[in-house]
Amino acid sequence: MDNIILIGMPASGKSAAGVLLAKTLGYDFVDSDLVIQRTSGRLLADIIATDGPEAFIQLEESVNLSIDVHRSIIATGGSAVYGTRAMERFRAEGTVVYLETSLETLEKRLKGKSILTRGVVMRTRGETFEDLYRERTPLYEKYADITVGCDSLDIERTVNAICEALQSSN
Repeated sequence: MDNIILIGMPASGKSAAGVLLAKTLGYDFVDSDLVIQRTSGRLLADIIATDGPEAFIQLEESVNLSIDVHRSIIATGGSAVYGTRAMERFRAEGTVVYLETSLETLEKRLKGKSILTRGVVMRTRGETFEDLYRERTPLYEKYADITVGCDSLDIERTVNAICEALQSSN
């Protein structure tokens, strides 16, 4: 097992679980959103607001294609699945794990928080979080080697479920 790539909606727990998973497995950890910020020198929300969602998606794919690591947990941004070439490369270089989380759970986790300041890509004006969920879910399912249901799990139990799923898949 080389890299483990975490995909899923914003607030599904990719970054939080990714750090703990890396500690558990003795892997390195990469948060692709932070790589984008470091590479561009700007916050995700500022890139989206200034350059637009499609330019952000192109930048995100470019950055994801440039990530060259081994034995690492890679927590992707929720919109990473729009980058076909990067997702195909991730699948070739590791195991893609979809942190499946219901719309209801995500809305509870995000209650009182602005998704726009988190740097969430909304591709069309007036798009809702539910629209985004319905658009992305088939893409997460398409690219996932493993799906882990996270609705009733805290971060530690999510990591345990990922570890069990990885062992079962080998």
